[in-house]
Amino acid sequence: MKRYFKYVHVLVFLILIFTVFDIRYNPFQTETVMIEPSEIEVSATNDALYMEIEEKKGAYQEEPENAYIDEVWKKTPGRNGLEVNVEESYQKMKEADKWNESLLVFNETSPDILLENLEPAPIYRGHPKKEMVSFLINVSWGEAYIPEMLQILKDHQVKVTFFIEGKWAQNNSDLVKMIEEEGHLIGNHAYNHPDMAALDKSNAYTQIEETNQILKTITGEQPKWFAPPSGSFKDETVETAAELEMETILWTVDTIDWKNPSVSVMVNRIEKNVHPGAMILMHPTQATTNALEQMITIIKKKDYKIGTVESLLSESR
Repeated sequence: MKRYFKYVHVLVFLILIFTVFDIRYNPFQTETVMIEPSEIEVSATNDALYMEIEEKKGAYQEEPENAYIDEVWKKTPGRNGLEVNVEESYQKMKEADKWNESLLVFNETSPDILLENLEPAPIYRGHPKKEMVSFLINVSWGEAYIPEMLQILKDHQVKVTFFIEGKWAQNNSDLVKMIEEEGHLIGNHAYNHPDMAALDKSNAYTQIEETNQILKTITGEQPKWFAPPSGSFKDETVETAAELEMETILWTVDTIDWKNPSVSVMVNRIEKNVHPGAMILMHPTQATTNALEQMITIIKKKDYKIGTVESLLSESR
């Protein structure tokens, strides 16, 4: 029996020893050293590949460009810069353990001066280096063609901006909702297609604000973009829109679809005149409906993306 208790005492003693013993403690050192897992690994910053990325990153980085007012093209958006994300680039390259330019990861850096920081002025285009264009579809008639146009845009996964007349929106709220539900951007095209250059400030304000209220009632969103009918405006028009926190939008490429041209004429105009940052004017017409798919195809073959005015005019690359 005594021998049995002796073994029990030994067993309890061993359990206590293993419970309190810390393998990270070295009794022969004057200080207790806690070894963390990260200390076992070689620091990435001392890695040759990491250092190579650090050394080469300068050749790939670009400074951001501020928004500015061009003498011809007026208000022009800025463009984000690029900086190499060294940590993420290293993580992507370390598996092969060698430099690979195609695996560089970039962060975008914002310019100091943004579009909204500039004084009121019309906007004709996006940044001239941005590989994107935007379709501006001005709507004050042509409701018969809108469903088919929306289907073509959906088939090609393209988002555009519809500038809608207030009076037309009142009479075609179902089509306005359809446009909005398809994810397209909706802008303001005044109330009843007036010559904005001929209006005084009070009447110009009424044309824009009344249309804003109509569109907001239908979609729940306040428009931020204003396209003057027929491209007619004066400085006071732009200033009035700015007071309503809106930008005035014009264009650089006209499809002349209102002249009912052939498909080949419209497609050739796009082929010859489209450029980075282009804003392309069109309307819901039979000519546009017939040519829309080919115009999209040509633009995509040139490696331009097609996006809304908001996307085109953003600083993102």
